[in-house]
Amino acid sequence: MTEKKKFGLSSFTLSVMAMILMFIDHLWATNIAGNNWMTSIGRLAFPIFAFMISEGYFHTKNFKKYIKRLLIFAIISEIPFNYMTGGNLIYPFDQNVLWTFIIALSLIHLNEKMRKKGKLWISILTAVITVILGWFIGTIAMVDYKGAGVLTVLTFYFFNQKKWWSYLAQFLTLFYLNVEMLGGMFFEIMIFGSKISISQQGLALFALIPIWLYNEQRGYDSKTYQYIKYWFYPAHIAILCLLARF
Repeated sequence: MTEKKKFGLSSFTLSVMAMILMFIDHLWATNIAGNNWMTSIGRLAFPIFAFMISEGYFHTKNFKKYIKRLLIFAIISEIPFNYMTGGNLIYPFDQNVLWTFIIALSLIHLNEKMRKKGKLWISILTAVITVILGWFIGTIAMVDYKGAGVLTVLTFYFFNQKKWWSYLAQFLTLFYLNVEMLGGMFFEIMIFGSKISISQQGLALFALIPIWLYNEQRGYDSKTYQYIKYWFYPAHIAILCLLARF
């Protein structure tokens, strides 16, 4: 049975968009330094991936297989990621983003198990505990985007309804995570003769536009594309690192 087309962006379109944005960001990090516009638009990639990971939890038929695949590719991706971020085979100060997603998915799974008990106070308590744990584990494990990265995935889990208050909560939470927690470089722009400082990491908020246009449809899908999607992360990093050596 084919899906009836709806206005908006499918899961396929969002994932391709995120992969392109991530590639541009990593191209800047490895081969084309100085073009800060590349890493600026690359800020949009992570929130889209975080959203897709959260959505993936609700659509997977087998959570154990889902997280097992991520675990396998997290291990495969670690060496290329170490070379990209630290220039060495082993670089303990930054772990690839798939570990961020594994931590977040584990906490989402815990929330879902507690929610099924049917008691509101248990669900609320679990949510509070997992937010604290997500920030703590992500930070001490030094995964990509640290604790803020884990909390980004949890944000899309907790506020997954297509309601105005859910959109507002996503915006406010992502603003705090990206501008206040992650911070990073600021650049100045002139508006009507006045200088305004803009957080580069804050540009990640623009990812909410395609996310809000998600139409809850899969779009194009095949086993080949599924393999490409999982292999893209370690493969493109490895290729870019090799090109940077020549």
